[in-house]
Amino acid sequence: MQTEARSDRSEPAAPRPLVELLQCPPPIGNLLNRSAQCFSYEAGEIVFHQSGRCQGLYLIVSGQFQRRADRMSARLVLGQARPGDLVELAATLGDGRHTYTLGALSAGSVLMLPIDALHRAFDAYPPLRRQLLEELAREVSRGYAACWHLRVFKPRRSGGAAVAD
Repeated sequence: MQTEARSDRSEPAAPRPLVELLQCPPPIGNLLNRSAQCFSYEAGEIVFHQSGRCQGLYLIVSGQFQRRADRMSARLVLGQARPGDLVELAATLGDGRHTYTLGALSAGSVLMLPIDALHRAFDAYPPLRRQLLEELAREVSRGYAACWHLRVFKPRRSGGAAVAD
């Protein structure tokens, strides 16, 4: 009998394809398709601002975008959003306020599913909200894993060997 080697931490769940996340009955899919809006942005333009009212769920179609947030008098770059990325699941499913600012690094386009259409879809087909909540949990897990792997090693103050924070 072989034993399986395991790490102390499990690997973060990979993002699910959009087609799986938005699996729903045809009438709900048609509602979302009819309401979808596509917007084009030039480099330097802002898609939405931190703390602004969330207008919907965003899918990056083309181009490079940057997430940044202002926290405790500091501007933090949270990373890039690339084609295929869903952005602002937290605002869409939470309090309706953006948690960061999204700006275009290059010319690109974004597809938006308006919040009112999403809420109608959630009311008509509750499993859709659950699917998106599960993806939000995976997103948080991936973010935590990225932070864990990027830990910085600092020398001990006593002059000993380097240790992890």
